Amino acid sequence: MPMRRRSLLAAPFATPLLASPAIAQSGFPNRPIRMLVPWLPGGSSDVPLRVLSELASAKLGQPVIVENKPGASGTLGALAMSQEAKGDGHLVGQMPVTIFRLPAMSRRPTFDPAKDFSWILHLTGYVFGVVVRADQPWQTWQEFVAYAKANPGKVTYGTPGVGSTLHITMERIGEMLGIEWLHIPFRGGADNTQAVLSGQTVANSDSTGWAQLVQEGRLRLLVVWTAERAKRFPNVPTLREVGIDIVADSPFGIGAPKGVDPGIVRVLHDAFREALFDPKHVETLDRYDMPLRYMNSEDYAAFAMKTYAEESAIIRKLGLRMD
Repeated sequence: MPMRRRSLLAAPFATPLLASPAIAQSGFPNRPIRMLVPWLPGGSSDVPLRVLSELASAKLGQPVIVENKPGASGTLGALAMSQEAKGDGHLVGQMPVTIFRLPAMSRRPTFDPAKDFSWILHLTGYVFGVVVRADQPWQTWQEFVAYAKANPGKVTYGTPGVGSTLHITMERIGEMLGIEWLHIPFRGGADNTQAVLSGQTVANSDSTGWAQLVQEGRLRLLVVWTAERAKRFPNVPTLREVGIDIVADSPFGIGAPKGVDPGIVRVLHDAFREALFDPKHVETLDRYDMPLRYMNSEDYAAFAMKTYAEESAIIRKLGLRMD
């Protein structure tokens, strides 16, 4: 299936890192920690996690090294963690919302969100929206929808993958409005953006990788999917404002393989929480219009199970399958 780009490589630290007394007492970590990021390097799905990992490294006394594992709509990192017999805290990864969906889309799921992971903390979400090329005739979301309704199967839209929030939400919108449009999955935001600029697709559904192109006048933002209007685009309506009662921001956090000792979970949580609220990381989130949505380990685990049930129900309702 046709999904991301750019690299801020996690460099070794030039000076020794000092662990806090609590970390030193636990004996963890005693080697570098691997952070699995299930997207190509670059953009809002990668850069904030690199900054977060760099800041957490200083708290933990060991480097947190980012490993990109793109593909399968952001689920390859979770798949790799699920294959560990028992976690020891030296392997963590981003937990995108797609990990709650793909098991429901497969007859033989490769992992179980309810059993295969330890939940460290929740971090943030995205600002999503739909853009078209600026020379297209539709000035508003309503005009775009009217065209799509009048031309079944002619409107193509790109997303970063099958089962992604972008894909699921566009299909929900299509079902609600009686629109038949065609989904084109890509490996990531860069390919998705290039496709709409070149005319390969009619519309792009993605996070704010399109923001600069919208500000430059090369793309036109028709609608955003947040609860309130985006700060950088106050004139663009939300889905709710155009009559579609959906808020979609693809929340995510950090998890680890199952069975991680609670004391180690606490050490990881405390280090990543401090990094989450560090001004350098907050500035990075602001650059990508990503809100702070912190949850501790216990609350995140409960949120994960609730999300798993809700997303599975949506998949069943839409009848989406991958096999």
